[in-house]
Amino acid sequence: MGTIDTTTINAIRLLSAEGVQKANSGHPGLPMGAAPMAYELWAKHMKHNPSDPNWINRDRFILSAGHGSMLLYSLLHLFGYGLTIDDLKAFRQWGSKTPGHPEYGHTVGVDTTTGPLGAGFATGVGMAMAEANLAANFNKDDFKIVDHYTYAIVGDGCMMEGITSEAASLAGTLKLGKFIALYDSNKITIEGSTDIAFTEDVAKRFEAYGWQVITVEDGNDLDAIGKAIETAKGDLERPSLIVVKTQIGYGCPAKQGKASAHGEPLGVDNLAETKKFFEFPLDQEFHVPEEVYSHMDTLKEQGKREQEDWDSMFAEYAAKYSELADQWKIWTSKELPVDLLNDEDYWTFDKKPNATRAVSGQIINRLTKYLPNMFGGAADLAPSTKTYMTDRGDFSGDDYAGMNLHFGVRELAMAAMANGIALHGAHKPFCATFFVFSDYIKPSIRLSALMNLPVTYVLTHDSIGVGEDGPTHQPIEQLAMLRSVPNMVTYRPADAKETAAAWYHAISSKDTPTALVLTRQNLPYYEETSKDALKGGYVLVDSEKDVPDMLLMASGSEVECVYEAAKKLKADGIDVRVISMPSMDIYDSQSAAYKESVMPKAVRKRVAIEAGATMGWYKYVGLDGEVIGLDHFGASAPAAKVFEAFGITADHTYEIAKKVYEN
Repeated sequence: MGTIDTTTINAIRLLSAEGVQKANSGHPGLPMGAAPMAYELWAKHMKHNPSDPNWINRDRFILSAGHGSMLLYSLLHLFGYGLTIDDLKAFRQWGSKTPGHPEYGHTVGVDTTTGPLGAGFATGVGMAMAEANLAANFNKDDFKIVDHYTYAIVGDGCMMEGITSEAASLAGTLKLGKFIALYDSNKITIEGSTDIAFTEDVAKRFEAYGWQVITVEDGNDLDAIGKAIETAKGDLERPSLIVVKTQIGYGCPAKQGKASAHGEPLGVDNLAETKKFFEFPLDQEFHVPEEVYSHMDTLKEQGKREQEDWDSMFAEYAAKYSELADQWKIWTSKELPVDLLNDEDYWTFDKKPNATRAVSGQIINRLTKYLPNMFGGAADLAPSTKTYMTDRGDFSGDDYAGMNLHFGVRELAMAAMANGIALHGAHKPFCATFFVFSDYIKPSIRLSALMNLPVTYVLTHDSIGVGEDGPTHQPIEQLAMLRSVPNMVTYRPADAKETAAAWYHAISSKDTPTALVLTRQNLPYYEETSKDALKGGYVLVDSEKDVPDMLLMASGSEVECVYEAAKKLKADGIDVRVISMPSMDIYDSQSAAYKESVMPKAVRKRVAIEAGATMGWYKYVGLDGEVIGLDHFGASAPAAKVFEAFGITADHTYEIAKKVYEN
């Protein structure tokens, strides 16, 4: 290890420890133990340009063990990504660029938000999938315009989480040789030694997944780490796990190798002893020797030259392969290449009853004609979720050009991988499963929303209409869950045109994930539905009076209940307005004037119905209204019988509405 390498690594360790100490909060142990592998990677093997953090052909880096965020912030500072010493001093403080866990879009140079352990690892697999697909579709023998790696630093906690196992299994199956994980194996977690709960042979587990596994016995041995990284890069048939044996809190005599180094500051006295150990001045906070900054300036220039070379190569590529270059612009643009809003072919469907999942399948295959970069699939459920793209090929370890993804029965990792595809750029990702299993993907849905990622979640079999499969497969509370997620849009369409609106919103979104909640059973085609579904809620059948006697409202399959109940009520002389509410999220964002035009405050007699938890509807029906729904689990029986037994019918809606009107 050269002197400048040693000094730089120790600066990273102490910047990290001091940031945690000043905040009196955080995790100093991982940065102190993992600093050598992180420095070796960033300085000598990773392709990146701090002058352009969004360069599409850069290597991606993920700190999956996000609690060690001061390691990443110290690297970003030293490598010139714009973080200042003052930013490091503001670690975990209000309004700072250095939050407790790395946040994508908040701090320049952070490639993904990492908080839940293992999620970063799985997200990295998605990035590697995106790189492989983009390379297969655009590279030529004489031009490798897509040629980069995805690296992750993971910890013992990441290795315990099930999401890591799911993602690692698929990565091995897909032979994602450009995904390389460096495992900070320090054998310490919050409760103490990993021996109390984690004694498996991780290396053998990953070998069984089909990974190349390399072990570095000494986490301070830069030569061994560097050789391991190069060996990993040389195997393009297998993803690689580099097991680096480290000591948590390295350099702190009182805490090195102990659980107390994990999640609390070192303490003033211990920090002083650590500075002595590394021969740094005791009287200077956040000290970085000038020779370190000079060294880092040299490294930054290397990254700038790499991008300049790539820019020149891409210009030659565009001149020789102009059609591919035009496609590249479509793939990498966030704008839709066509005006689908005014394309009547997109909005036109057969008038026969159809399940919204089936309509969604039609729409997906319409969209592929316009959007060549749609990239997605299901958790072993494409025939049921209708998410297979015809004539687009299957993405596999033998053919990365295919656009259909087969995630296997791995819902949790699937959603994280979709996030990784979105973060990588150049694709419009979607993933699919049964709606009840949105519980499995919720953590990554939350991260989609937190990172402003336009991932589309296709969630079918949306209610007790699942029927015979019974309560384990009948979602009840999941709509309320999704609607509660900030920056998330949930659509539950009532027919084909509303499904088209839902998909239009999803593919148009630049900063919001969208969940499409779709039926298994057939629903009617309504002449009255329209593009107004893009407003979230709208008048489906209007009243004859300026101010109606009653408002009936529903989403999805239950729109039929209010539609038919309104006919009976009008026969009784009760003037009713029928409102379709495919997306509460979008409706709630409309102007007060629009919402008043749909639901006049003067009309207090209101009924809502939905085959799910009732809690979200009371803001619309008020104190005088009623909500028909399910605040209990379903039952196993044919769908028609289950709907009838639980009162999710037009007749029951009519009865309840009549009572509300008469009271």
